[in-house]
Amino acid sequence: MSATHIELLATSLFCVAILHTFSASFFEHLAHKYPNHAGLWHLIGEVETVFGFWALILIIGMAFLYGNHGPAIEYLESRNYTEPLFVFAIMVVSASKPILFLASTFVKYTSLGLSKVTKLNTQTSNYFITLCLVPLLGSFITEPAAMTLAALLLKKEVFSQSKNAKLLYLTIGALFVNISVGGALTNFAAPPILMVAGTWGWSTSFVFQTFGIKTISVVFFNALLVTTLCYKSLPTINTSSPKQDVIPLNVSLVHLAFLVGIVIFAHHPVVFMGLLLFFMGYTHAYPKHQNPLLLKEALLVAFFLAGLVVLGGLQQWWLQPLLEKLNSALVFFGAVGLTAITDNAALTYLGSMVQGTSPEFKYSLVAGAITGGGLTVIANAPNPAGLSILREHFPEQSISALNLFLAALPSTIIAMIAFQLF
Repeated sequence: MSATHIELLATSLFCVAILHTFSASFFEHLAHKYPNHAGLWHLIGEVETVFGFWALILIIGMAFLYGNHGPAIEYLESRNYTEPLFVFAIMVVSASKPILFLASTFVKYTSLGLSKVTKLNTQTSNYFITLCLVPLLGSFITEPAAMTLAALLLKKEVFSQSKNAKLLYLTIGALFVNISVGGALTNFAAPPILMVAGTWGWSTSFVFQTFGIKTISVVFFNALLVTTLCYKSLPTINTSSPKQDVIPLNVSLVHLAFLVGIVIFAHHPVVFMGLLLFFMGYTHAYPKHQNPLLLKEALLVAFFLAGLVVLGGLQQWWLQPLLEKLNSALVFFGAVGLTAITDNAALTYLGSMVQGTSPEFKYSLVAGAITGGGLTVIANAPNPAGLSILREHFPEQSISALNLFLAALPSTIIAMIAFQLF
């Protein structure tokens, strides 16, 4: 493997960015320890800004090495920012009050049915349904939308009501894994599948036949495991709190139409960003049944993913040859490990460029990529969205990378067993 000076610089900065991401909680601790400089430490400790910051350093370094800014700007403009833009748009719309009302109504009535059958209390059945069915909805409304909805529902019922760090970490660990796996029922909702579907000719029917039963089983057993471990720690639902406003059906249908439109045109940023602007205009014109849009969090997540696109675009020189050396038996475990330190969509995209691969190689690569998608914040594109929504409820408003990894490990092992043995 030979690399240019630019590629070596990009890989070095990529490694630094990963280390920075994993040590973000340390900087948040410094912010509380040294309040005189809390603003600086908070800025450095913002996980969503890490890759954007180091991408900026890369562009400055490229301009310096080339002697002018032309090639650096040309490289920036050659990157595909569709995914960051899409995640921004889908987060804003799916976090709107009417969409959240539809999701909470779905969870409420489904959990009521579950409670009648199993005699579970309301908070336990709500918790299980949110971790089980909402991630599977990601196969139809896309994973970023499912992550946004699930995180907001859990934020209201669990994270804002509990200080139990074990409960919070186990919940977010299972959520990240289930979202990563839950989009594997169709060929367009999970980024690592989307990246290879066109090249390999994977239709939705093929994806469902290949991953469907395994995906449903993994999500179910992960939700069941975490619910069994955590049900005694779940906060009691306050029945005396004011009832949620009922959103008129026509308002909900308009919001749902915008959501569906953005999903349908997910590959066309000119269209879905135009729909987003129309959506923002609609919410401003009819504010009665709206809440403040999730603009700040969505922008931070988009910035994170854009930085990952810029830094990750120059990792092909070592990542693709590494994948080429792995046979179909090893590529699954290699993909799980590599996903934890890269983006799983980028990993499968590079894998799709390897020539002459067998069906077993293709299956193992994608299965490993979605299996490892919950181990770290950078492993799967929707993870930063969940982190942005839920982070404030963790100690010192920061999520430990090590604790997240350990919390997601049991669910990841279940996924590994399912995708390898069944």
